[in-house]
Amino acid sequence: MHESNASMLKATVFENETLSVSPTIKRIVLDAPIITRTAKPGQFVHLALPEGSPHVLRRPFSIFELSRTGGVLTVLYQVVGEGTRLLSEVKEGSKLSVMGPLGSGWDFMHARRPLLIGGGVGAAPLLLLARDIVSRGISLDVILGASTADMLVCQEFFEGLGKKRRLHLCTDDGSRGFKGFTTELAAELLASKKFDYIASCGPEPMQKLVAELAANRGISCEVSLERRMACGVGACLSCVVDTPDGKKRACVDGPVFNAQEVIW
Repeated sequence: MHESNASMLKATVFENETLSVSPTIKRIVLDAPIITRTAKPGQFVHLALPEGSPHVLRRPFSIFELSRTGGVLTVLYQVVGEGTRLLSEVKEGSKLSVMGPLGSGWDFMHARRPLLIGGGVGAAPLLLLARDIVSRGISLDVILGASTADMLVCQEFFEGLGKKRRLHLCTDDGSRGFKGFTTELAAELLASKKFDYIASCGPEPMQKLVAELAANRGISCEVSLERRMACGVGACLSCVVDTPDGKKRACVDGPVFNAQEVIW
């Protein structure tokens, strides 16, 4: 189980803006130096909605970007319900209660030929991982997929990784890059190149297929699973994941899991 070093603080909101690619995708930037000091790629934070909100439960969000020296962290989110709508209305200068860093991160230190696969907003937990890999002088391939071109919300951030990354785009409708699913593009890439590590985040049906592709080729594979979480610290058992060793909690044993240990 992951040993928590989580803190709780009132974080000042520096920005809460809409990304130009899609009106439903937002990016909130928080002043949270205690969290950024120890956060690892793949971990998440638990945000409380503004005071006075009828929604009392916190919301889990992957850490998208962080600055250890500046103490700033960024969360990428999509407005899909009442909770995220309320979050989208938070103004600059406001304070939000934040708990983190929480959960387990990516176990990628052995990777020498990594492949990262992200679907839609689900690609968010992969950016810090990609930056860490590149900082170690290792080249990597990244597949980003979405239903349409305007939902490839992480493209520009991965493009900023420099020459060490090879970015492969795909859309269901063919409006950008490969026409088809991320798993179809991944199968083509796996047939032509050798990889020793795969990290994936996105819709669970996609991740299940990625896990199968990796298992069939004997490649180490990790997945970041999305679950509804009430407490974020393993007490409420609302985010369980079935494994051969019994039920595990996504908030403390995950959200990153060895793909072969998940019962899909």
